[in-house]
Amino acid sequence: MSSASPLGLPIVDAMTPAVLVLAGPVARDEVPRLCEDVRARLEATGAGVVVCDVAGLGPPGLTTVDVLARLQLAARRAGGRIRLRDPDPALRALLGLVGIRLEVEGQPEEREPPLRVEETVEPHDPAP
Repeated sequence: MSSASPLGLPIVDAMTPAVLVLAGPVARDEVPRLCEDVRARLEATGAGVVVCDVAGLGPPGLTTVDVLARLQLAARRAGGRIRLRDPDPALRALLGLVGIRLEVEGQPEEREPPLRVEETVEPHDPAP
């Protein structure tokens, strides 16, 4: 019998992102550990996205905004990004107020609006 491991990379479902649950108020001294968690999850899954479940964070404040911005920066440096799950409307408003745009789960991706069809007017066409 042979118990040798197969050659090559492990099989990973790149369509299922890892989930990081942020519960309760997050203290600043927890940020380095959380950033390392984001980097490790991106590396382990290969999905390019870590979903941050922020439903249990409580009332948002600037510390929460700082934590999310640092997690996004850590993810970008690792070649990925974070996506928020169940953010409080006040958190979304605060993020928008300070100019931090994070992807939210279930929200359609931002794309360019469809172009309008421009019609030309022929000299013999009647005026509208």
